[in-house]
Amino acid sequence: MLIRRLYYFFKPYRWWAIFAILLTLTAAFLGTVRPKLTQIAVDDYIAIGDVDGLMWIVILLGLALVGEFFVLILNTYITRWFGQGVLFSLRNSVFQKIQSLHVQFFDKNPIGRLITRTTSDIEALSELLSDGIVNMIGDLFRIFFILYFMLMMSWELTIISILVLPILFYSTFWFKGKVRVAFLDVRDQIARLNSFVQEHINGMMIVQLFNREKKEKERFEQINADHRHAHIRTIFYFSIFWPIVEVLASIAMALVVWYGGARALMDQVTFGVLLAFIQYVRQFFNPIRGLSEKYNTLQSALASSERIFDVLDTENEVYESKTPLKLEKVKGKIDFENVVFQYNEGEEVIINDISFTANQGELLAIVGATGAGKTTIINLLLRYYDINKGTIFLDGVDIKELSLENLRKHFGLVLQDNALFSGSILQNITLGNTDITREQVIKAAKEVEAHHFIKKLPGTYDYVLSERGASLSMGQRQLICFVRAMVYDPKILILDEATSSVDSETEELVSRACQRMMKGRTSIVIAHRLSTIQGADNILVMHKGKIRETGTHKELVEKEGGIYRKLYELQYKEQAVTSGTALN
Repeated sequence: MLIRRLYYFFKPYRWWAIFAILLTLTAAFLGTVRPKLTQIAVDDYIAIGDVDGLMWIVILLGLALVGEFFVLILNTYITRWFGQGVLFSLRNSVFQKIQSLHVQFFDKNPIGRLITRTTSDIEALSELLSDGIVNMIGDLFRIFFILYFMLMMSWELTIISILVLPILFYSTFWFKGKVRVAFLDVRDQIARLNSFVQEHINGMMIVQLFNREKKEKERFEQINADHRHAHIRTIFYFSIFWPIVEVLASIAMALVVWYGGARALMDQVTFGVLLAFIQYVRQFFNPIRGLSEKYNTLQSALASSERIFDVLDTENEVYESKTPLKLEKVKGKIDFENVVFQYNEGEEVIINDISFTANQGELLAIVGATGAGKTTIINLLLRYYDINKGTIFLDGVDIKELSLENLRKHFGLVLQDNALFSGSILQNITLGNTDITREQVIKAAKEVEAHHFIKKLPGTYDYVLSERGASLSMGQRQLICFVRAMVYDPKILILDEATSSVDSETEELVSRACQRMMKGRTSIVIAHRLSTIQGADNILVMHKGKIRETGTHKELVEKEGGIYRKLYELQYKEQAVTSGTALN
C-alpha cells in the first residue's frame, strides 16, 4: 500500500530505481555464488590435487568479491540519490497541499503538528526510500538464490536448515502487530512535542511575565516522558524479536552441523557440500536479520506515511468551479444576499441571513462587539470559508464562479496581526513577485509614509527582518503591511482593525495612509475605534451575527437607543463631558 501510494513520487526516478534493483540482484548473486565456488574447490580440485584448477577457482572467487564491492558502491549511491529525489518531491507536495487547504483546516490542526508532517514525518521515510526498499528486494532475492543453491547440493540438508522458519514467521507476525501501534504512538508524541515547543516559543514573553517557567517545564517534562515511553515500547519489542532471530539462526546452524556432520562421517555428504552449507546457513539468516532490521524502518515509515497521506488526502472544503470565470478588471461592487454561515453543522450560526451592498468607490465600515461576526464577513468574501446559504457577488458575478486566484488578486488586506516573514523588507512587500519593481515599492512606501523610517534602516529596503519582523516596532511592521497592500494596487481594500495595535502617533500616520489608499477604491473597514470611520459612506452595526443597524455616522448617532449610539457614548462620553459639547 505504501509503495503504491509513493509510486507517483517514484515515477520520475523509476528507471534509476530499476537500475538500482538490477545492481542489487547482481550483488546478491555474486554473494551467494561464493560458497558454491568454495564447495567446487574443495570437492573437485583439492581432493584430486589439481592446483591449476584450484587457482582458477580462487581467481573467480577474487573476481566475485571485487565485482560485488564495486556493484555495492554504485548501488548505494544511486539508491540514496533517487531516494532523496523522492523525498524532495514528497516534501514539496505536502507543503503545496498545506498552502492550498481551507482556513478551517488550520483551525483544527496545530502548527506544530503540520511542521511535523512536513519535516520529521517525511524524514522518517528517508531510510526506507534511500536504502530500505531496494535492499529489502535484494535480501529477498538473496534468500531465493541461497535456497536454490542449497537445494541443488542437498535437499535433505536444506529441509533441516529451514525447520526453524515456522517459529520465525510466527514471531514476525506477532512483532508486526505490536510494533506498528507503538510507532504510530511515537509519531503522535513527536507531533505533541513540536506543537508544545512551537506554541511556547511564540508565547515566551507571556510565560516569563507570569513566572510560569517552572510550571511549563513540568508540562514539557510530562510530554517528553510520554515521548520517551513510546520509544521505549518499540525498543522493548525489538529487544525480544532480534534475539529470537539470532537464536533461531544458531539452532539452524547447529542442526546442519549435527545432521550434515553425521552424513559426512558416513560418506553420504562430501566435506565441500557440508562446508558450503554452513556458509549458506550463515548467509541465509543474514538477509533475514537485515529484513528484521528494515522492518523497524518499514514500520516507522508506515506510521509516518499514514500521517503524511492523511494531509495529502484531505479534501479542500472550498471548491473551485470546474469552468471558472475570469474577471480581468473589476469595478468593486460587492453584494451579500441572505448569507448564512456556521463553522460546523449543528453549531451556532455565526452569520445569520445578512444582506448588504458596497458600491464602487464607497467606504463601508463594520462595527460591533467582539464575536458579532465582523471578521467572518471578510473571511467569507475572500472565500477562506464557504457560506452555507445565500450568495456573494463581485460586480454581479457569484464569487463561487471565480477561481480563488482570480478572486483574491482584486483584494488588498491589512489585518490587526501583521504577517511578516524572515527576509528583506523588499521581499516582504513584493512576496517574490518579480513583476513589482523596486521603484514601485518605493513609490508605494512614500504614499503610505513608510519610506521615512525604511531609509534609516541599514540596507534600507534590503534590510533583513528577523522572524515575524521582531526587529521592528509594531507600527513599523503595520506600515510595511500597508505598503504590501498598496503595491499590488487592489481594486478593493479591506482593513481589519488595522490601527488597533499601534500608538497614537503611528495611528495618525496610518490614518493618513488609509485615506490615500482608499481613494478611488471600494473599501471595507472593521474598527472598534469609531473615530476612524466617521467619514464612512455606510456603517453596518452587527450584533450576534445579524445586521442590526445601517446608516452614516450622523444618522446612527442621532438614533435614540441604538446600538451604535451606545458604542459612541461609551467611547466619547468622558471626552464630551470634559469639553462641554453635545454628543451629537
